[in-house]
Amino acid sequence: MQRQKKTLLQRLKVPPAVNQFTNTVDRNLAKQIFKLAHKYRPETKPEKKVRLQEEAKKKAEGQQASPGKKPVVLKYGINHITTLVEQKKAQLVVIAHDVDPIEIVVWLPALCRKMGVPYVIIKGKARLGQLVHKKNATAVAFTGVKTEDRSALTNIVEAAKTNYLNRFEEIRKHWGGGVMGAKTIAAMAKIEKAKRKTLQQ
Repeated sequence: MQRQKKTLLQRLKVPPAVNQFTNTVDRNLAKQIFKLAHKYRPETKPEKKVRLQEEAKKKAEGQQASPGKKPVVLKYGINHITTLVEQKKAQLVVIAHDVDPIEIVVWLPALCRKMGVPYVIIKGKARLGQLVHKKNATAVAFTGVKTEDRSALTNIVEAAKTNYLNRFEEIRKHWGGGVMGAKTIAAMAKIEKAKRKTLQQ
């Protein structure tokens, strides 16, 4: 099925809104994004359970549990990310290229561009899912980083602006697909040759 779908997407003309998801980041930039994202993975269920038990223990002993600072972690979930983009709280949005159905994220690049939020399209919804302890993730967003990681995020954001935000109009007009198979190309060349031969007579 996957092979058939891939072949079909090559043969048929693909609208720009869908074709933009074939324009993924290069390996080096993807490596930088995952390296940074790995530092900001949200806590797992067992970790949350331990934290809540410790807070409950302190409360039972009569100690006032200090609220502390809100942890800086990756945000996920398409509705949550949409809200963050609309409120301009997201600093960088990372979108998976292989979301199915594509309608879930097909509008997200346009929203990011409208709100001026940098975004990148990266290979693998499963890879994004691993970052947030899920099987798959359609997109993740950075809302902030620690001081020591600011320069790394700035570099990624600049690359995202160059590759996506600043080229949005060009991407918006670029259709995909229309690539014929070897047999079809050979058959069409044969027909053209026959036509030329007929015209010469």
